[in-house]
Amino acid sequence: MTSTVVGVDLGASKIALGLVDESDALLDWGRMPTCAELGPEQAVQRIVDSIVAMERAAGRRVDAVGVCSPGPVDHFNGVIVAPPNMPTWRNVPFRAMLQDALGRPVTLEHDAKASAIGEFHAGAGKALGARDLAFIIIGTGVGAAMIIDERVFRGRRDEAGEVGHVTIDRHGAPGSSGVLGCLESFTSGPSLERHYAALSGASGVTGEQIVHLANQGEPHASAVLDDAGDALAAGVGILAMVMDIDLFIIGGSVARAGERLLRPARAALPKYCYPHVAARITLAETALHETGAILGAAWQARAI
Repeated sequence: MTSTVVGVDLGASKIALGLVDESDALLDWGRMPTCAELGPEQAVQRIVDSIVAMERAAGRRVDAVGVCSPGPVDHFNGVIVAPPNMPTWRNVPFRAMLQDALGRPVTLEHDAKASAIGEFHAGAGKALGARDLAFIIIGTGVGAAMIIDERVFRGRRDEAGEVGHVTIDRHGAPGSSGVLGCLESFTSGPSLERHYAALSGASGVTGEQIVHLANQGEPHASAVLDDAGDALAAGVGILAMVMDIDLFIIGGSVARAGERLLRPARAALPKYCYPHVAARITLAETALHETGAILGAAWQARAI
Protein backbone atom coordinates (compact mmCIF):
# COMPACT_ATOMS: atom_id res chain seq x y z
CA MET A 1 0.00 0.00 0.00
CA THR A 2 1.24 3.51 -0.84
CA SER A 3 1.23 6.53 1.48
CA THR A 4 0.73 9.90 -0.22
CA VAL A 5 -1.33 9.86 -3.42
CA VAL A 6 -3.11 12.30 -5.71
CA GLY A 7 -6.64 11.93 -7.00
CA VAL A 8 -7.45 13.71 -10.27
CA ASP A 9 -10.98 14.39 -11.49
CA LEU A 10 -10.60 15.13 -15.20
CA GLY A 11 -13.82 16.58 -16.63
CA ALA A 12 -14.93 18.08 -19.91
CA SER A 13 -14.68 21.61 -18.52
CA LYS A 14 -12.46 21.40 -15.42
CA ILE A 15 -9.70 19.40 -13.76
CA ALA A 16 -9.81 19.08 -9.97
CA LEU A 17 -7.07 17.32 -8.04
CA GLY A 18 -6.21 16.69 -4.43
CA LEU A 19 -3.28 15.47 -2.34
CA VAL A 20 -4.41 12.65 -0.04
CA ASP A 21 -2.48 11.19 2.89
CA GLU A 22 -2.33 7.67 4.32
CA SER A 23 -5.50 8.23 6.39
CA ASP A 24 -7.42 9.39 3.29
CA ALA A 25 -7.42 13.00 4.49
CA LEU A 26 -7.36 15.69 1.80
CA LEU A 27 -4.23 17.78 2.47
CA ASP A 28 -4.43 20.14 -0.50
CA TRP A 29 -6.52 20.57 -3.61
CA GLY A 30 -6.98 22.81 -6.62
CA ARG A 31 -8.79 23.14 -9.91
CA MET A 32 -8.16 24.50 -13.38
CA PRO A 33 -9.92 24.52 -16.76
CA THR A 34 -9.48 21.39 -18.87
CA CYS A 35 -9.08 23.25 -22.19
CA ALA A 36 -10.15 19.95 -23.75
CA GLU A 37 -10.21 21.44 -27.24
CA LEU A 38 -6.40 21.84 -27.01
CA GLY A 39 -5.92 18.09 -26.66
CA PRO A 40 -4.76 15.66 -23.94
CA GLU A 41 -1.03 16.47 -24.05
CA GLN A 42 -1.47 19.90 -22.50
CA ALA A 43 -3.79 18.45 -19.84
CA VAL A 44 -1.13 15.89 -18.91
CA GLN A 45 1.54 18.56 -18.55
CA ARG A 46 -0.62 20.84 -16.41
CA ILE A 47 -1.56 17.93 -14.14
CA VAL A 48 2.14 17.10 -13.73
CA ASP A 49 2.94 20.74 -12.94
CA SER A 50 0.17 20.85 -10.32
CA ILE A 51 1.34 17.63 -8.66
CA VAL A 52 4.92 18.86 -8.48
CA ALA A 53 3.71 22.13 -6.90
CA MET A 54 1.66 20.18 -4.32
CA GLU A 55 4.67 18.02 -3.47
CA ARG A 56 6.81 21.09 -2.87
CA ALA A 57 4.17 22.80 -0.73
CA ALA A 58 3.50 19.70 1.41
CA GLY A 59 7.09 18.46 1.60
CA ARG A 60 5.88 15.01 0.55
CA ARG A 61 6.59 12.81 -2.42
CA VAL A 62 3.53 11.50 -4.27
CA ASP A 63 3.77 7.72 -4.66
CA ALA A 64 0.93 7.17 -7.12
CA VAL A 65 -1.84 9.01 -8.94
CA GLY A 66 -5.44 8.03 -9.61
CA VAL A 67 -7.30 9.73 -12.47
CA CYS A 68 -10.97 9.58 -13.33
CA SER A 69 -12.59 10.91 -16.50
CA PRO A 70 -15.91 10.87 -18.34
CA GLY A 71 -16.74 7.59 -20.06
CA PRO A 72 -16.54 5.44 -21.87
CA VAL A 73 -13.22 4.51 -20.29
CA ASP A 74 -11.15 1.35 -20.76
CA HIS A 75 -10.14 0.98 -17.12
CA PHE A 76 -8.09 -2.15 -17.78
CA ASN A 77 -5.86 -0.60 -20.46
CA GLY A 78 -5.92 2.98 -19.18
CA VAL A 79 -7.59 4.49 -22.23
CA ILE A 80 -10.11 7.34 -22.42
CA VAL A 81 -12.22 5.94 -25.26
CA ALA A 82 -14.78 8.46 -26.55
CA PRO A 83 -16.37 10.88 -24.05
CA PRO A 84 -19.31 12.59 -25.82
CA ASN A 85 -18.52 15.99 -24.31
CA MET A 86 -14.83 15.81 -25.32
CA PRO A 87 -15.17 15.13 -29.05
CA THR A 88 -11.47 15.53 -29.91
CA TRP A 89 -10.41 12.94 -27.31
CA ARG A 90 -10.62 9.51 -28.94
CA ASN A 91 -8.78 6.40 -27.73
CA VAL A 92 -6.38 8.47 -25.64
CA PRO A 93 -3.85 6.31 -23.69
CA PHE A 94 -4.05 8.76 -20.81
CA ARG A 95 -2.71 6.46 -18.09
CA ALA A 96 0.48 5.77 -20.05
CA MET A 97 0.85 9.43 -21.03
CA LEU A 98 0.64 10.66 -17.44
CA GLN A 99 2.69 7.77 -16.07
CA ASP A 100 5.51 8.48 -18.53
CA ALA A 101 5.44 12.22 -17.87
CA LEU A 102 5.34 11.89 -14.08
CA GLY A 103 7.40 8.75 -13.52
CA ARG A 104 4.91 7.39 -10.98
CA PRO A 105 2.24 4.65 -11.18
CA VAL A 106 -1.13 5.87 -12.46
CA THR A 107 -4.62 4.35 -12.50
CA LEU A 108 -7.51 5.44 -14.72
CA GLU A 109 -11.17 5.10 -13.79
CA HIS A 110 -14.57 6.29 -15.01
CA ASP A 111 -15.56 9.45 -13.12
CA ALA A 112 -18.86 8.08 -11.87
CA LYS A 113 -17.17 4.86 -10.69
CA ALA A 114 -14.54 6.89 -8.85
CA SER A 115 -17.28 8.97 -7.21
CA ALA A 116 -19.13 5.80 -6.22
CA ILE A 117 -15.94 4.45 -4.65
CA GLY A 118 -15.50 7.73 -2.78
CA GLU A 119 -19.10 7.61 -1.54
CA PHE A 120 -18.76 3.98 -0.50
CA HIS A 121 -15.56 4.45 1.50
CA ALA A 122 -15.93 8.03 2.76
CA GLY A 123 -19.49 9.25 2.18
CA ALA A 124 -23.08 8.04 2.38
CA GLY A 125 -22.20 4.41 1.79
CA LYS A 126 -19.87 4.39 4.77
CA ALA A 127 -22.31 6.34 6.97
CA LEU A 128 -25.18 3.96 6.19
CA GLY A 129 -23.15 0.76 6.23
CA ALA A 130 -24.28 0.01 2.68
CA ARG A 131 -23.15 -3.00 0.69
CA ASP A 132 -24.75 -1.68 -2.51
CA LEU A 133 -25.28 1.80 -3.95
CA ALA A 134 -25.65 3.65 -7.22
CA PHE A 135 -24.02 7.01 -7.79
CA ILE A 136 -25.46 9.23 -10.54
CA ILE A 137 -23.31 12.15 -11.59
CA ILE A 138 -25.13 15.02 -13.33
CA GLY A 139 -23.08 17.86 -14.76
CA THR A 140 -22.04 18.66 -18.33
CA GLY A 141 -22.97 15.03 -18.99
CA VAL A 142 -24.68 12.27 -17.01
CA GLY A 143 -23.13 8.99 -15.90
CA ALA A 144 -23.62 6.45 -13.17
CA ALA A 145 -21.82 3.70 -11.34
CA MET A 146 -22.94 0.86 -9.13
CA ILE A 147 -21.32 -0.92 -6.24
CA ILE A 148 -22.76 -4.38 -5.66
CA ASP A 149 -21.68 -6.49 -2.67
CA GLU A 150 -18.96 -3.91 -1.92
CA ARG A 151 -17.41 -4.17 -5.40
CA VAL A 152 -17.66 -1.90 -8.44
CA PHE A 153 -19.96 -3.48 -11.00
CA ARG A 154 -18.20 -3.05 -14.34
CA GLY A 155 -19.86 -5.33 -16.87
CA ARG A 156 -18.02 -7.37 -19.45
CA ARG A 157 -16.53 -4.34 -21.26
CA ASP A 158 -16.25 -1.98 -18.27
CA GLU A 159 -19.17 0.10 -19.60
CA ALA A 160 -21.83 -0.68 -17.00
CA GLY A 161 -23.63 2.32 -15.56
CA GLU A 162 -24.12 4.57 -18.59
CA VAL A 163 -27.65 5.42 -17.48
CA GLY A 164 -27.23 8.96 -18.81
CA HIS A 165 -27.47 7.52 -22.29
CA VAL A 166 -30.45 5.26 -21.68
CA THR A 167 -33.64 6.31 -23.49
CA ILE A 168 -36.42 7.53 -21.22
CA ASP A 169 -38.42 9.14 -24.04
CA ARG A 170 -38.24 7.34 -27.37
CA HIS A 171 -39.66 10.42 -29.12
CA GLY A 172 -37.20 12.78 -27.45
CA ALA A 173 -34.29 14.73 -28.89
CA PRO A 174 -30.87 13.07 -28.94
CA GLY A 175 -28.32 13.75 -26.23
CA SER A 176 -24.62 14.35 -26.79
CA SER A 177 -24.13 10.66 -27.57
CA GLY A 178 -26.84 10.67 -30.24
CA VAL A 179 -29.15 8.39 -28.22
CA LEU A 180 -32.76 9.52 -28.58
CA GLY A 181 -34.52 10.92 -25.52
CA CYS A 182 -31.78 9.88 -23.11
CA LEU A 183 -31.65 10.91 -19.45
CA GLU A 184 -28.79 13.32 -20.16
CA SER A 185 -30.94 15.29 -22.61
CA PHE A 186 -33.33 16.14 -19.74
CA THR A 187 -31.05 16.56 -16.72
CA SER A 188 -27.55 17.75 -17.69
CA GLY A 189 -26.55 21.36 -17.06
CA PRO A 190 -26.58 22.31 -20.76
CA SER A 191 -29.98 20.63 -21.15
CA LEU A 192 -31.45 22.65 -18.28
CA GLU A 193 -30.18 25.83 -19.91
CA ARG A 194 -31.66 24.88 -23.31
CA HIS A 195 -35.02 23.94 -21.79
CA TYR A 196 -35.18 27.19 -19.83
CA ALA A 197 -34.35 29.23 -22.94
CA ALA A 198 -37.09 27.42 -24.89
CA LEU A 199 -39.69 28.10 -22.19
CA SER A 200 -38.76 31.64 -21.23
CA GLY A 201 -37.18 33.02 -24.39
CA ALA A 202 -34.20 34.15 -22.30
CA SER A 203 -30.86 32.77 -23.44
CA GLY A 204 -27.61 32.68 -21.48
CA VAL A 205 -29.20 31.80 -18.14
CA THR A 206 -26.91 29.35 -16.33
CA GLY A 207 -27.93 26.25 -14.44
CA GLU A 208 -27.00 27.91 -11.15
CA GLN A 209 -29.21 30.87 -11.98
CA ILE A 210 -32.06 28.53 -12.95
CA VAL A 211 -31.87 26.89 -9.52
CA HIS A 212 -31.89 30.31 -7.83
CA LEU A 213 -34.90 31.39 -9.89
CA ALA A 214 -36.74 28.14 -9.12
CA ASN A 215 -36.14 28.63 -5.40
CA GLN A 216 -37.76 32.05 -5.78
CA GLY A 217 -40.78 30.46 -7.47
CA GLU A 218 -40.11 31.69 -11.02
CA PRO A 219 -42.47 29.49 -13.09
CA HIS A 220 -40.23 28.64 -16.06
CA ALA A 221 -37.26 27.69 -13.85
CA SER A 222 -39.57 25.68 -11.60
CA ALA A 223 -40.97 23.82 -14.60
CA VAL A 224 -37.45 23.00 -15.85
CA LEU A 225 -36.35 21.52 -12.51
CA ASP A 226 -39.63 19.68 -12.00
CA ASP A 227 -39.17 18.08 -15.41
CA ALA A 228 -35.53 17.25 -14.68
CA GLY A 229 -36.56 15.65 -11.39
CA ASP A 230 -39.20 13.57 -13.16
CA ALA A 231 -36.59 12.43 -15.71
CA LEU A 232 -34.15 11.58 -12.92
CA ALA A 233 -36.85 9.45 -11.32
CA ALA A 234 -37.19 7.50 -14.57
CA GLY A 235 -33.45 6.79 -14.60
CA VAL A 236 -33.42 5.80 -10.94
CA GLY A 237 -36.47 3.60 -11.47
CA ILE A 238 -34.73 1.75 -14.30
CA LEU A 239 -31.65 1.04 -12.18
CA ALA A 240 -33.70 0.09 -9.12
CA MET A 241 -35.80 -2.39 -11.08
CA VAL A 242 -32.89 -3.92 -13.00
CA MET A 243 -30.20 -3.95 -10.31
CA ASP A 244 -32.28 -4.16 -7.09
CA ILE A 245 -30.45 -1.21 -5.48
CA ASP A 246 -32.01 0.91 -2.73
CA LEU A 247 -29.44 3.69 -2.15
CA PHE A 248 -28.99 6.34 -4.86
CA ILE A 249 -26.57 9.22 -4.37
CA ILE A 250 -26.72 12.16 -6.78
CA GLY A 251 -23.58 14.19 -7.44
CA GLY A 252 -22.16 16.60 -9.99
CA SER A 253 -22.81 20.31 -10.49
CA VAL A 254 -26.56 19.90 -11.10
CA ALA A 255 -26.88 18.01 -7.79
CA ARG A 256 -26.21 21.30 -6.03
CA ALA A 257 -29.86 22.09 -6.77
CA GLY A 258 -30.43 19.77 -3.81
CA GLU A 259 -34.00 19.24 -2.76
CA ARG A 260 -35.28 21.44 -5.59
CA LEU A 261 -34.28 18.57 -7.91
CA LEU A 262 -34.65 15.60 -5.56
CA ARG A 263 -38.10 16.44 -4.20
CA PRO A 264 -39.90 16.10 -7.57
CA ALA A 265 -37.75 13.05 -8.33
CA ARG A 266 -38.91 11.27 -5.16
CA ALA A 267 -42.52 12.21 -5.89
CA ALA A 268 -42.27 10.75 -9.40
CA LEU A 269 -40.58 7.46 -8.47
CA PRO A 270 -43.81 5.42 -8.16
CA LYS A 271 -44.53 6.15 -11.84
CA TYR A 272 -41.34 4.42 -12.93
CA CYS A 273 -41.01 1.34 -10.72
CA TYR A 274 -43.07 -0.95 -8.53
CA PRO A 275 -44.59 0.95 -5.57
CA HIS A 276 -42.84 -1.31 -3.06
CA VAL A 277 -39.52 -0.64 -4.82
CA ALA A 278 -40.12 3.14 -4.80
CA ALA A 279 -40.96 3.02 -1.09
CA ARG A 280 -37.59 1.58 -0.10
CA ILE A 281 -35.40 3.84 -2.28
CA THR A 282 -33.21 6.41 -0.56
CA LEU A 283 -32.42 9.27 -2.95
CA ALA A 284 -29.95 11.80 -1.57
CA GLU A 285 -27.50 14.49 -2.59
CA THR A 286 -23.84 13.66 -2.08
CA ALA A 287 -22.14 15.32 0.86
CA LEU A 288 -18.74 14.94 -0.84
CA HIS A 289 -19.42 16.78 -4.11
CA GLU A 290 -16.09 17.47 -5.89
CA THR A 291 -14.02 15.63 -3.32
CA GLY A 292 -15.88 12.35 -3.89
CA ALA A 293 -14.30 11.67 -7.27
CA ILE A 294 -10.90 12.84 -5.99
CA LEU A 295 -11.07 10.53 -2.95
CA GLY A 296 -12.31 7.63 -5.06
CA ALA A 297 -9.53 8.08 -7.63
CA ALA A 298 -7.02 8.38 -4.79
CA TRP A 299 -8.37 5.18 -3.21
CA GLN A 300 -7.74 3.41 -6.52
CA ALA A 301 -4.18 4.78 -6.61
CA ARG A 302 -3.58 3.63 -3.03
CA ALA A 303 -4.57 0.08 -4.01
CA ILE A 304 -1.80 -0.22 -6.64
